[in-house]
Amino acid sequence: MTRPRGLMLLDAAVAVFLTCLAAYATLDPPGPAFTGPVGVVWLAAAATGLPIAARRRRPLPVLAVVAAAAAVATATGVIGLGIIAVAWFPVVLALYTAATVAGRVTALIALTGSLAAPAVTIPWLYARTGITSADAAASEVALWWPVELGVVLIALVLAWIAGRLIRWRRSLQAEAAGRLARDAVAEERLRIARELHDIVGHSLSLIAVKATVANHIAEQRPDESRAALLTIEKTSRSALTEIRRLLDVLRADDDSAELAPSPGIAQLPGLVAGLGAAGPQIDLDADSAAELPVAVDVTVYRIVQESLTNVMKHADAARCRVTVRVDGGRVRIEVCDDGRGRRSAGRPGGQGLIGMRERVSMYGGTLSTGPRPEGGFRVAAEIPYATTEEAA
Repeated sequence: MTRPRGLMLLDAAVAVFLTCLAAYATLDPPGPAFTGPVGVVWLAAAATGLPIAARRRRPLPVLAVVAAAAAVATATGVIGLGIIAVAWFPVVLALYTAATVAGRVTALIALTGSLAAPAVTIPWLYARTGITSADAAASEVALWWPVELGVVLIALVLAWIAGRLIRWRRSLQAEAAGRLARDAVAEERLRIARELHDIVGHSLSLIAVKATVANHIAEQRPDESRAALLTIEKTSRSALTEIRRLLDVLRADDDSAELAPSPGIAQLPGLVAGLGAAGPQIDLDADSAAELPVAVDVTVYRIVQESLTNVMKHADAARCRVTVRVDGGRVRIEVCDDGRGRRSAGRPGGQGLIGMRERVSMYGGTLSTGPRPEGGFRVAAEIPYATTEEAA
């Protein structure tokens, strides 16, 4: 609110200054002075200068008013001979403002009208008043209408060019800002899509597998069936918590939202334990005490989570090995199973594989997936990161 009010006050001060300047130039010009009533001088000066106070709010109407007022004052001689350009200063300023906001066609029309008004009235004034050699000799400056007209026309053209350049620069800035905003929105949508896939995809896949197991062994092995149902309950609650956490982040307009800790290497044992006894045996070997940047830590967790989800869904494996090593500013992840190869997990359109590649590529890392020669499937990723010493 402070800036618009300050600009309004500035424009009001400029309008008063231009009014006083035009009146002074008319009452005490270098050439023959206006001999009519002083009130007419101030009326003409006010009609030309005071509308400038509203030039930012109504640029085109203000330009039309001040140009018409200056043309009338020039044609009737209520103007200072030898210093006619002073009466056209408000038109110069108004034309600049209009050029910064108007479209191309409107701006050209405004320029044409602004140039035509002095081009007609200034020669007419000199022809009507009939400047004599005595008047010219007594003048402080040369009384020659081409000079006065040339000064006014040059000032108007320069003001218009400056206004168009300002408009062009603003359009470039607006385009750049819009492009950055679109890129930010696209990046945020991609991040949300990855998180939703990791949370919902893993949880629903695990629930589906455990529900199938529980349905098949409900009568023969009720204990294992109850364990599977317990895993379904825990997974459902965990998924709801994760989704609420993500929604809290989306709804929060500042950093005041209380969020649960982001998952990382330290939570991998809990992830493996949550898969329960009905799935393949999972051997976890991870540097859980390693300190990683938060974003890298989450990426490692999500890659292992997605790999284990694919093992549960596609591999039909009896055993799976997860290895996470942190050494020398790099994290190496390997998930191997002894299943049937999971071709579907590596298809180009698979959202899980796409999400893993996007996460790894954010850090300039590498990801390789494919069947193992001895059977089964392997996911291997290497993610570089800046250590604390390197960041310092």
